[in-house]
Amino acid sequence: MANAIWEIEELRELDRRRSLIRIPDQLDVPLTPRVRHLIDTPEFHRLTRISQLGLVSLVYPAAHHTRFEHSLGVYRMALLFLRRLAHDPRFTEAVEAPDAEIFIAAALLHDLGHWPFCHPIEDMDLPGVPEHELFANSFILEGEIAELLRDEWQINPRDVVALLSEAPVGRAARLLQSMLSGPIDIDKMDYLYRDSLHAGVPYGSNFDQPRLIGSLCVNQEGDGLAITEKGRTAAEMMVFARYVMFSEVYWHHAVRAATAMLQRAFYLLYQQLDLDLLFRMTEQEMIQALLAVAGKGAAGELLAGLFGPVRQLYKRVAQYSFLEQRELYTRLARRPYPWLVRLSEEFALLASRHLGRRIAPHQILWDAPPTHLEVQFQVPVYYSRQDTYRMLGEVSPVVHTLARRQFDDYVKRVRLFAHPEVAHHLASYDGLEHLVEEAIAQADSNA
Repeated sequence: MANAIWEIEELRELDRRRSLIRIPDQLDVPLTPRVRHLIDTPEFHRLTRISQLGLVSLVYPAAHHTRFEHSLGVYRMALLFLRRLAHDPRFTEAVEAPDAEIFIAAALLHDLGHWPFCHPIEDMDLPGVPEHELFANSFILEGEIAELLRDEWQINPRDVVALLSEAPVGRAARLLQSMLSGPIDIDKMDYLYRDSLHAGVPYGSNFDQPRLIGSLCVNQEGDGLAITEKGRTAAEMMVFARYVMFSEVYWHHAVRAATAMLQRAFYLLYQQLDLDLLFRMTEQEMIQALLAVAGKGAAGELLAGLFGPVRQLYKRVAQYSFLEQRELYTRLARRPYPWLVRLSEEFALLASRHLGRRIAPHQILWDAPPTHLEVQFQVPVYYSRQDTYRMLGEVSPVVHTLARRQFDDYVKRVRLFAHPEVAHHLASYDGLEHLVEEAIAQADSNA
């Protein structure tokens, strides 16, 4: 092919198949010497000891796949995107081979800054806790990875950082960043399938991935990703797959109970921790560090229920949704995490008084959608006969509900969890809703 993008060695290796590494499910990932050297660095190899879904494995026991596996899957997906878009003259006009190589390196390194249980900790939005994208900068800008990018890829490491975590400047950067993080991006295309596979559920794989990739094109402005009308059904199914994976896996009530336990334990401990050191650890190292600092206090009890010899998850006492209990839901959703802790403390105090038994503050956990919102699924659809673009939400009844309306409100619930010793007492208490209302009023007044 005439276009220089086709000459990138990783793209050529897709078909040559001379050096491969296999990941589930029977997917071959091409390895070139410069890719192999990156994944063999200690910083990248650390991802082999960080699970992709963390606490989800307490509910779906086979979900132990790693950030390393996912990163290889995202890198492979980047090559498939480029192979498809190299046929699009508007793409190759905007994106040259050096830009595409930065994109490939960014895809491979996109999760380098992830620490164990990263997303639950980030969702708390606590002072002093960095975003993982920014945390990755120190791995990319200095040391062996930076040297490899300069010497073997002829890439300035700052260009990789800019694509991963900075506002894009120029048409090529905007287009490539939409492929890294957007409605249809290489990250979602891999994790939906991979998480579904390892969790043992069908939901995340029930969309036609090859057809969706085959429909990729450039939007009307030339600075973002779009799909042709042939990919519309596949895109609709991807929207639904994401919706169901959130509903049945990521926000499964038992997964959220475990998440709430970890978050409260971290909240109780984080001011005593060296976060820079902690976030550079592997998963087991981090668990041991947290247990050592927690001791036998409240945080230690919470962590023992997650990581001790016997699993003891908190029980769901009440649940509020946008559709069924909208007033209570809207009063509790997207509140700052410290406010949720105050609410738990106030509720524990009131419940102790009404039930005639002591309930410790850490035995009550409120879990609610975090302050930030999920990326909305709005992608342009190109109709060639009319030579026009229309947003998917305008032409799809499925996406109209699941993307145009607030995604979070339909898949995330507000839940009250309690220690198993007190959960059944609370669940059978007739005045539970009154306690909730009173606790909210107290938490607001003490804010």
